[in-house]
Amino acid sequence: MLLCLNGFRRILPIIYSVGTRHGTDILFMELMAAMNKRREIICTLVLIVTALIWGCAFAAQSIGASFVGPFTFLASRTWIAFFALLPVIAVRDRFFIRAEDRVRKTAGQSKMLVLGGAVCGFFLFAASASQQIGISLTTTAKAGFITALYVVLVPILSVFMHRSVNGRVWGCVMLAVIGLYLLCMGESFSLSVGDSWMLLCAFLFSLQILSVNYFVKYTDPVKLAALEFLFEGIFAGICMLLLEPFNAEGILSALPSILYAGFMSSAVGYTLQIVAQDGLDPAIASIAMSFESVFAALAGWIILHEVMSARELIGCALMFAAIVISQI
Repeated sequence: MLLCLNGFRRILPIIYSVGTRHGTDILFMELMAAMNKRREIICTLVLIVTALIWGCAFAAQSIGASFVGPFTFLASRTWIAFFALLPVIAVRDRFFIRAEDRVRKTAGQSKMLVLGGAVCGFFLFAASASQQIGISLTTTAKAGFITALYVVLVPILSVFMHRSVNGRVWGCVMLAVIGLYLLCMGESFSLSVGDSWMLLCAFLFSLQILSVNYFVKYTDPVKLAALEFLFEGIFAGICMLLLEPFNAEGILSALPSILYAGFMSSAVGYTLQIVAQDGLDPAIASIAMSFESVFAALAGWIILHEVMSARELIGCALMFAAIVISQI
């Protein structure tokens, strides 16, 4: 769908060039505005699916943390994600990208692609490692809330990078934060060591989101995701070898969690993030992705039969309202 929209956007200037100046100019601008709005909605829906995948991954990461160290878990899931994307790229290059486009893009974008993979991969490694460490030291509810604070940090960091953020987005940010608090937090909020790791995780994920938003404009999104995993796997593998003993029994016990985190949360989830962010403002993208906390709570309610309180249901409603209002 995203590729079709991109193709249609390329032929609009041709339609414009053969028309008359009067009337066609207005029609052209209206068509472009409608296409951009439709693309934003589709990209937002893709990121909500991504949030669903990530929300379910909290349980997998918590289970995996009881068997292996954070760097072993991270390295295992990342290398699974990297090798899972290689056949996707091969099939995509073979059947869906023209040969002349492939040669032209490789010549013009290879340096930016490697740089983007290294930068995004480092921030993803640092954020994921902090999250994996923090999950083993704090509650799932606090982990979900604090991680999703990137919904606040992304617009703030965007301002420091000389990007304008309109008032509606700021209102949606505040609405989402209130919803996250009602959904995930109890009566008190105390900052433990685990909470500190999760705060660091939220900050690093904000940098990862902004990095992806920058580099995806100049590179192939799927190849950027693959190189992001490659560099993340290298960083995690080095830390695993230096800081953690090899534990084959622990890896086998954590294998179901590692496979879900590798294939779904990493290969599928982060690739969808990169593809969808190509058509979205980073502040709106962060709001959509923060919905992972809502899906984590809903999964516990439906699958584990955990009862949601009225406070938690109100939090879900506020989060959903923030998503909808951001797209009006």
